[in-house]
Amino acid sequence: MIDTDKKHHVVTIDVNGVRHTASVEARKLLVHLLRDDFGLTGTHVGCDTSQCGACTVDIDGQAVKSCTVLAVMADGSSITTIEGLAPGNGELHPVQAAFHEHHALQCGFCTPGMIMTVRQLLKQSPNPTEREIRHGLAGNICRCTGYNNIVRAVESLASETHRHD
Repeated sequence: MIDTDKKHHVVTIDVNGVRHTASVEARKLLVHLLRDDFGLTGTHVGCDTSQCGACTVDIDGQAVKSCTVLAVMADGSSITTIEGLAPGNGELHPVQAAFHEHHALQCGFCTPGMIMTVRQLLKQSPNPTEREIRHGLAGNICRCTGYNNIVRAVESLASETHRHD
């Protein structure tokens, strides 16, 4: 819907199970809507050019770099951000727990995007090889060179039988 007085678009998006409605400019990126309007700062802005993957979120079941999506394009979508993964009882999501257990983070800046990408990878390939893991993470950059421990964390999840979504 277009608000003709302000030339904004009204979008309605379910984020982490909560319905949000916002009036946005046509050029506003989803990452900025999530961070600036909804306060979900776990979705990081690393490059604004879709190179780093720090802004990856789940949109309708697909891992997507939110800096590549206009907020108006997400109208009607269901989005999960890093904040929406943990069950809410103080426990970590299995992918978060694996990253913690295998020291798969250093500065933590890339971690939300990596975790969201790993969820997608494990949905598509529940038991990936090391090569498949590295290929699946190719769109995410870790500036601290933490890839080996990230791969180990994913390998530990691949060998387990719990759910990763």
